[in-house]
Amino acid sequence: MRTKKQSSLFQTMMAVASSEAPAAEEDSQEHEETSPIREIVETGSITVSKDGHLIHCLTVIGQIEGHYILPAQNKTTKYEHVIPQLVAIEESSEIEGLLVILNTVGGDIEAGLAIAELISGMQTPTVSLVLGGGHSIGVPLAVAAKRSFIVPSATMTIHPVRMNGLVLGVPQTFSYFQKMQERIVEFVARNSNMPPKRFREYMLATGELATDVGTVLEGKQAVESGMIDCLGGLSDALDCLYSMILKRASGDPAPK
Repeated sequence: MRTKKQSSLFQTMMAVASSEAPAAEEDSQEHEETSPIREIVETGSITVSKDGHLIHCLTVIGQIEGHYILPAQNKTTKYEHVIPQLVAIEESSEIEGLLVILNTVGGDIEAGLAIAELISGMQTPTVSLVLGGGHSIGVPLAVAAKRSFIVPSATMTIHPVRMNGLVLGVPQTFSYFQKMQERIVEFVARNSNMPPKRFREYMLATGELATDVGTVLEGKQAVESGMIDCLGGLSDALDCLYSMILKRASGDPAPK
């Protein structure tokens, strides 16, 4: 049996709980309403719906961060964030397409190539759009999608593999560079219409870049070379993606 003091305390606690319940519901509703914004801030991605079709937009910006953390002032895309997203998209029964928007200066070669291989191996319809630039390891990321687009003002920079830090001047080091370079050449050739020989020529060209070796292709040149499929903007990329979604729903195979 409760004493008068215990009963008074019990009533006070019930009153406080009942007054906090609406506030908790409001906080929950606010969280649901801001979750898309939170998704953009935390992962640089967003899931949207159009005409009953759910697509996921993934942005690859700045520098691809791999096994080492880059300085805080660098704009980065962290591969440990991107890889789980790609797995979740592929396994999702609701998301029907993936739009990858790129504006990257490159970065960690193995991390970038890992992301590109995942995108290339997805059955979910995928479209990439290059804005600003798709440089270095950004080239495999751009061609990994089933259909690739580039805006006229964007550029693709192709150059040989290089590494920071201690490099030993021994044959094994240069052999390692050559093998890694060939992995990139083979991937680009497999996922685009650019022959391996032409890609190597662009990669090793002299006179195009100041104090460097390689080639810069503008949007139209990237399409004419066979690297990128189409010249176009956001609406073109989205129209293509929705078309691929409808074809897949009807049982037609993906473009490539």
